[in-house]
Amino acid sequence: MAKKAKSTNTKDSSANLGFIDRVHRELTDTDLQKIVSTYHAWRGDPGAVKYQDIAGFCKSATTAEIAAHGHVLTPGRYVGAEEVEDDGEPFEEKMPRLVAELQAQFVESASLEKLIKKNLKGLGYGE
Repeated sequence: MAKKAKSTNTKDSSANLGFIDRVHRELTDTDLQKIVSTYHAWRGDPGAVKYQDIAGFCKSATTAEIAAHGHVLTPGRYVGAEEVEDDGEPFEEKMPRLVAELQAQFVESASLEKLIKKNLKGLGYGE
């Protein structure tokens, strides 16, 4: 039975700790620092910066706000979504362009899959 290879990623200590965020990506040291500093600011710890709500990241909800939401503590109800700058490209132009890019990637993916299967077969592992 083969041994599982150890991760050699030393650039990001959070990757070695196995932290993942809500979109299942590894948290960077910058991400962890943002969380830690926000927590200490929220607590009002000495030396911490002044806490402020950040859309899409954190919100200090009042008990009245929580009660208004039926005491549901789902973060999205309070935190909301991060403001995203409009890139100025109209949706009617952007969507067809993105779909065309995706179609091209599907074609490339199928081509690469065939090549991989051919190579595996040549090594005696193919169908």
